[in-house]
Amino acid sequence: MSSDKDNTSTLQSYIDSASSTFQSAIGAITGNPADQKEAEHKKGVAQAESDLSHTAVKAGPFTLGSSGAVAQDNSDRTEGSWNQTVGAAKEAIGGFIGAEGLKQEGIQQNREGKGQEASGQLSDLGQGVKDRVGGTLGGAYAALTGDRSEAERRQIQHDEGKTRQRGVEADLDKQNPQ
Repeated sequence: MSSDKDNTSTLQSYIDSASSTFQSAIGAITGNPADQKEAEHKKGVAQAESDLSHTAVKAGPFTLGSSGAVAQDNSDRTEGSWNQTVGAAKEAIGGFIGAEGLKQEGIQQNREGKGQEASGQLSDLGQGVKDRVGGTLGGAYAALTGDRSEAERRQIQHDEGKTRQRGVEADLDKQNPQ
């Protein structure tokens, strides 16, 4: 399995954050500026790990995760997005030229595309969670039995699941900017 430094983990970022808080408290009690400075450094590292752990780059129907894993979107996500685009174009053209039938057809296609994309997102989110859990549990078992090749396979499964999940989150963030 990969080391924590090779594979940024959300859990590791939480552990580092808790550790920095504890070290900061000790520094405040003892008045030791070196402990306080080290705690601030750890807190910064923990935040960077957390940010990196949640990073995903979308390239069409693919997501590249922070671990280097690549996950392909469920086809309903891609087709749903396409149907929304075509539907919006039909709606705009129909409105522009006064073709109410084309406009209504576009509205309906856009609506169906949103549902189709949401269905694909839900499917990918579920598969991502399933792969992360299966990869983590299978990897732990493989580590206990000393099966390195199975542990590596399970790490890949986990990483692909995490990437798939982060891809859905990236799409949702894009659809609902804050």
